[in-house]
Amino acid sequence: MREEMRRVFVEPTLIRYIASLVYHSRNSKAIYLGASPRASVALLQTSKAYAILQGRDFVTPGDIQFLTIPVFRHRLILTAEAEMEGYTTEKVIRRLIEKVEVPQ
Repeated sequence: MREEMRRVFVEPTLIRYIASLVYHSRNSKAIYLGASPRASVALLQTSKAYAILQGRDFVTPGDIQFLTIPVFRHRLILTAEAEMEGYTTEKVIRRLIEKVEVPQ
């Protein structure tokens, strides 16, 4: 399976997209502690695995968007203000996904 994952194609724009999601998580006013470089690696690897499970040998932006919430959910710590305003980690991640430009 690992060898098959190495063969999954990822456009360079999608690598930058993942990096941008991580960057924005680290610079959001609602997030006290953002995603780490390890989170970016996890998002890339899970996106490749998901593509294989979908019968493809390439990753799509939709794969990344679909997996960002489960990959980031336990890695982010919200600010006290965001929590007091009723934000959840999932809601903040959804906003993050909406904010970051999706490659075409």
